[in-house]
Amino acid sequence: MPREIVLGNGNILVNIDKSLNIRDFYYPFVGMENHVMGHKCALGVWIDGDFSWVSEGSWEICAGYRPCTLVGESSARRNDAGLELNVLDVVHYERNIYIRKINVCNLYHCPRDLRLFFHNDFSLGGSDVGDTALYDPNTGTLLHYKRHYYFLFNGRWGGQGFFQFTTGIKRFGHREGTWRDAEDGWLANNPVAQGSVDSTACFRLELPPYGQEVVYYWIIAGGSLKEVRENNHYVITYGPEALLKATEKYWYNWAHKDKHDFASLSPEIEKLYYTSLLILRTQIDSRGAILAANDTDIMITNRDHYSYLWPRDGALVAHAMDRAGYPGVTRPFYLFCSRILSEEGFFWPKYNPDGSIGSSWHPWTKDEYGYLPIQEDETALVLWALGRNYELYKSFEFVKLLYSSLVIPAADFLERYRDLRTGLPLQSYDLWEERRGVFTFTAAAVYGGLRAGTYFARLFGDEQSARRWETAARQIRAATLKYLYSNDLDRFIRGASFNEKGELEKDFTLESSLYGVFAFGLLPAGHPRVRRTMQAVEKFLWVNTDIGGIARYPGDYYFRRSPDVQKVPGNPWFICTLWLAEWYIEAARTREELQRARNLLEWAAKRCSKSGIMAEQLHPFTGEQLSVAPLAWSHATFVLTVKKYLEKIKEFGKS
Repeated sequence: MPREIVLGNGNILVNIDKSLNIRDFYYPFVGMENHVMGHKCALGVWIDGDFSWVSEGSWEICAGYRPCTLVGESSARRNDAGLELNVLDVVHYERNIYIRKINVCNLYHCPRDLRLFFHNDFSLGGSDVGDTALYDPNTGTLLHYKRHYYFLFNGRWGGQGFFQFTTGIKRFGHREGTWRDAEDGWLANNPVAQGSVDSTACFRLELPPYGQEVVYYWIIAGGSLKEVRENNHYVITYGPEALLKATEKYWYNWAHKDKHDFASLSPEIEKLYYTSLLILRTQIDSRGAILAANDTDIMITNRDHYSYLWPRDGALVAHAMDRAGYPGVTRPFYLFCSRILSEEGFFWPKYNPDGSIGSSWHPWTKDEYGYLPIQEDETALVLWALGRNYELYKSFEFVKLLYSSLVIPAADFLERYRDLRTGLPLQSYDLWEERRGVFTFTAAAVYGGLRAGTYFARLFGDEQSARRWETAARQIRAATLKYLYSNDLDRFIRGASFNEKGELEKDFTLESSLYGVFAFGLLPAGHPRVRRTMQAVEKFLWVNTDIGGIARYPGDYYFRRSPDVQKVPGNPWFICTLWLAEWYIEAARTREELQRARNLLEWAAKRCSKSGIMAEQLHPFTGEQLSVAPLAWSHATFVLTVKKYLEKIKEFGKS
């Protein structure tokens, strides 16, 4: 089930599904140490002797955000029970506190006895071995702890704490968990449990006729008992309502720190722009890692996830955030990259949020000289994005910090990791991590990275490096135009590979990623070769269903939903469709030529979830979100495309 609400502050990330279950709770790193692991921390209601979980089908639920904030605003209604819940969810912008506010509305004319149940299904550190759940009578709270992970659970109704509580064993020894204890409307008040444990807390409310009551529930994460107790005292002292309002105001002002004129774009695009900025912020760890996605439902189809930093995704997200005016958010990313760069000057395919190397399916051995299990575009794009950052902000002292630790080793690697016969980069894996060869996208990225390195070298008076890197960039550009463009097809091709004889064998597949030729500056968007390539992408990779959108390439197998390649070359991807919009924007010579880009932005706004979440890809016939959601790359590409559109409109306004 895609995550409908994501909330975070750089240390905590909380994911909530459309049934209002907490499904992921990351701490202290965004994307690492998931203490819920895709299980459900559910909300239950007992009223008039009848119990139901809100995630059951008897409730009508609408989940979303308050506009332009990181405040989840949802409702759950059950007409047959005469009850409505209005729910607000926040993660405090600074402290490691999650707060849920529930306004309970009695739709009947008589007073009623109601109990709210909060189930806490936590497995600390991502494992259910050795956890302790207990009731702390000193604070009237529930506490889960193991090693340096502490989670405190508390709440208030009318100045009162829990009515009842319990702890117990879950998913072990034929015991399902304390959620079962809740279903008769009463909890056993068991004070402690050890091992694979959970807990449930209950509030008892007295609802007046057609009246309302408010319940607050909060979860505090920390590295010690002292820390979580101090933050619990902080919540009680200032009040959860005040913290909720402060957080709402903070994120609204953060998103609106710069004013934009969206006059020519729809309100739906404007809304998704701000939502995307805020969602992106939740996916960025305070120490610099930019996570691809943190939806653990992907583990249903693969015993791994997307909670990694891919330097490629990170660089493109950072570039979008830089263009949107948030260099303070991206600087930790560039510093992070300087710390994780290998001694040889390249990035491994992906990293954990703490900087350790992530999992990989690329083999480390092969009968080939110079083999490296890498995706070279990742190294190049970090340099390219840093170059664009400097163009925008002229952060001389900041780039100086990175020149020796990041720019020199990375650019030196790009310069030497080349085939001397053709001038092309040596073989590496493509941006989709599916095949090995020399790819047009990678070559364009390496060109862009070397151009950025050359600029920095001249900035700091390093003429020797500047000449070497500039020569390599020029040779890569010439080789790309010579070897990776088909005169017969009149467009760029996906790439090529070297056979056992060292001969270059071309792969003529049409790829949406060919947008990289203009995106990274190898050729301008209006160049005839680029124009013909992007026209072919639109013609042959468009999904010919009511859903529409651009596929990655013909015959894309990942989450394939249709064998009809002529009609559905692959599932539509947000990023691929928005790449086409980027091309229309950059190639436009008049306002009228921007209409197609505007239509594609409208397509993206229409195809996201009701709350504004953008997945990786969509079902070509139903529009259902497929793979992970939200995907940071999708939201970043939307932000970047909108920014480019607005800048282009402004440019036309001056002419």
